Amino acid sequence: MDHISRGRRWRPRRPRLAASAVAGLGTIALAAAAFVAIAPSAQAAPDTLLSLNAVTSASSSEGAGTGPRYAVDNDRGTRWSSGWSDDQWFRVDLGESHPIERIRIDWEAAYARDYTVAVSDDGTNWTVVADVADGNGGVQSFDVDTAGRYVKWTGTERATGYGYSFHEFEVFGDGDPVDTGTPGWDDEVTHHEFQANCTFSHFLKDDPIVFPGQPGASHLHTFVGNRSTNAFTTPESLLANTASTCTVPQDHSSYWFPALYRGDQPIEPDIPMTIYYKSGIEDYENVVPFPAGLRFVAGDMMATVASFQSAPGAVEGWECGDSTKNWSIPDYCAPGTELNIRYQSPSCWDGKHLTPQEASHHGGGSHMAYPVDGQCPETHPVAVPMIEFKIAWPVSGDLSDVHLASGSDQSWHYDFVNAWDQEVLTALVEHCINGGLQCNPRGYDQYKPHRGTVLDENYVLVD
Repeated sequence: MDHISRGRRWRPRRPRLAASAVAGLGTIALAAAAFVAIAPSAQAAPDTLLSLNAVTSASSSEGAGTGPRYAVDNDRGTRWSSGWSDDQWFRVDLGESHPIERIRIDWEAAYARDYTVAVSDDGTNWTVVADVADGNGGVQSFDVDTAGRYVKWTGTERATGYGYSFHEFEVFGDGDPVDTGTPGWDDEVTHHEFQANCTFSHFLKDDPIVFPGQPGASHLHTFVGNRSTNAFTTPESLLANTASTCTVPQDHSSYWFPALYRGDQPIEPDIPMTIYYKSGIEDYENVVPFPAGLRFVAGDMMATVASFQSAPGAVEGWECGDSTKNWSIPDYCAPGTELNIRYQSPSCWDGKHLTPQEASHHGGGSHMAYPVDGQCPETHPVAVPMIEFKIAWPVSGDLSDVHLASGSDQSWHYDFVNAWDQEVLTALVEHCINGGLQCNPRGYDQYKPHRGTVLDENYVLVD
C-alpha cells in the first residue's frame, strides 16, 4: 500500500519482544525484524551525536522554559517536560536520513512507565525500534540498527502524577547521510502551502506579546482565531481555552493586528481572513512546523513609506479593486470594493528562543528573520512556515477618514502565537508545504486529488 498517496498516517503494529535490560531500563522490545542494515562506509563517522541542536517538536510543553529544544542541547541543566497526561510525544528531525546506532534517554524525575520509539524517513511511515514496558527512569540506553530522518518517542503511561520529562534525548549514528531512494511525486510543483482561515473575534486594547499582563496598554487591536486572547494570554491559556473562529478546529492560535478606523469607529472585517502557511525558502521540503508556543510580530510600527515599500514582508501594499501597490491607504476606492492588505512574516527561526523577549534577553536581536536569496541565514537556520496574512475590510468610496489605530498607514503589522495541535500542524506542513501542494484548510489540493488529504470532512486527522 502507498500510504503517502492516500494522505494517511500509517501506524505499525507494536511488537513486544524480550530483550536484556540495561541500566535504569525496564523491559525493552526491539523490532529487529524491521531493521535496515547499513553497509559501512570508508568515510563513515560512527557514534556521532546526530540529534545535537536538531529541530524538535512535541505534543505539549509544560512551559516556555521546558520546550522540546532543551532535550537536544547537550545540557543536563535543561529539560523538556510535557503536559500532565499520559498520551504525549516528542520528535527529532535529523535533517537527513542517517544510519542510527544508539538511542539514549536521560530522564528527569518524571519518567515514563510505557513508551515506544519509532524511526521514519518521511515522517509518515514509521518503524517501531523499541517498545518499553515497566521502565524505571534514570538513564535508558539501547542499541538499534536502522536508518531514518525522524525519531519519535511516544509515551502511553506515566510513572508519576506529573508529565514526562527528560534532560536529554540523544540519537547516535553515522554522521554521513544515506540515500534513502524514496520515490517522489512527478507532479509539477507550483505551490507549497495550506490555508488556515479565520474570522473576526473581538476588539481589545491589549497585546500579550508587546505588553504581556498589561490590559489596555496598547492601541486597539482586531483579534481573530482564539476567542480568549487578552493581555494575559499565553500558549498554555490558548490550549486551555480553545474556542476559535478559525476553520480548522485544531488551530487554537491567536492572530491580531491594529484596528482600522473610519473616523472614530473601528471596522470589523466581515469575511474570513485568508491566512496562508507557505514556504519562504526555495527548498520547500526543508520547512518544519512552528515549535509549540512560538510568538512573533511581523511588520514595523515605525516604518516610513520607503521602508514599508521595500520591507521583505511587503506584497502589494494597500489594495482595492484594480488598485495595487499603494504604500499609503488610498484616498478613494471604487464603491463595492474592499480595502485589503497582504503581508508576509519572517520564516527563519534561530532555533532557540520562542519570544522576542527571550531573544532580547540573550544578547539582543530577533529570534525571527527573513530568508535571503531563498535560504535561511546561518544565524536563523530553521525554516518554519511563512505566514501570508491577507485582511479585507468593508470600506470603499471616500477613504480620507480611514486610518490605523497604530498610527501611520505604514505602521501595519500583525502578531501570532502558535497554539496549534502540533500533530495536525506537523501533518499539514509535511503533506502540503513539503509535498508541494496548494491545500485548502483540510490539507486537500483540488488540482491533485490523488495526493489525498490530512483532515477528513469533519476535520478529523486521517489515519
